[in-house]
Amino acid sequence: MQESRLDLFIKRIIAQRDCLNLAAKLIACSPGSIIELGLGSGRTYDHLREVFPYREIYVFERDVAAHPDCTPPSKYLLEGDFKNTLPNAHKIIGSPVALIHGDFGSAYPERDANLARWLANALDALLQNGTLLITDRPLPNKSWTVQPLPSTVPRGTYYMYRV
Repeated sequence: MQESRLDLFIKRIIAQRDCLNLAAKLIACSPGSIIELGLGSGRTYDHLREVFPYREIYVFERDVAAHPDCTPPSKYLLEGDFKNTLPNAHKIIGSPVALIHGDFGSAYPERDANLARWLANALDALLQNGTLLITDRPLPNKSWTVQPLPSTVPRGTYYMYRV
């Protein structure tokens, strides 16, 4: 029997939370800011603020529609299409990036795969040795090392890489 969309959503959100909580331990001694690719309603950004209270969190979002309490200050919000905001982001951020989280998947696998291929190259200017990347779609970059996921994360739900 096929899982309902609600069940799939719950699995993905639990996987996301568990991966981000693991990331907090994995980068505890690494300097750098956090990047969130996609704001959505702001739930993940809110969790990132809780898990990383002393780090700068930069959010990239095409069209901000988050709850007002979960919207980053304008200094940390880069509005517009990823293809317009990411290429020069390293100049704005100006510091190493310890973690990049991307929740950019949709109901359109081909579109997601194209965006993932583009992101796998576009993120290079933001990366340093040791940067951790966590996404809901696989990112095809052969220079990154696939990392083990928490045991609670079903295969194919989330992906973790280390530069």
